[in-house]
Amino acid sequence: MISVAAELAGMHPQTLRIYEARGLINPQRSPKNTRLYSAEDVSRLRRIQELTGEMGMNLAGVERVFELEQEILRMRRRLTNLERHSERIREELESELQ
Repeated sequence: MISVAAELAGMHPQTLRIYEARGLINPQRSPKNTRLYSAEDVSRLRRIQELTGEMGMNLAGVERVFELEQEILRMRRRLTNLERHSERIREELESELQ
């Protein structure tokens, strides 16, 4: 529920609606179309509040931070996959050399 999430995040419910409209959060919806906020959503709201309040960032900056954080996660996954692939190739080469 939006009022509960707003209270947990220390924000006004209208602020959550603005963040949702900007695509910063995307709560699940009940069959009756009520917003259902997860613990992850509330954590993200707190992160937005930290970035805008404590760090003085505007919402465009927050969007960019989130984009960059997602890019970092993608790059880490890619690096892990490349490391696994490299290890398989190394093992194959060692096997062929024996």
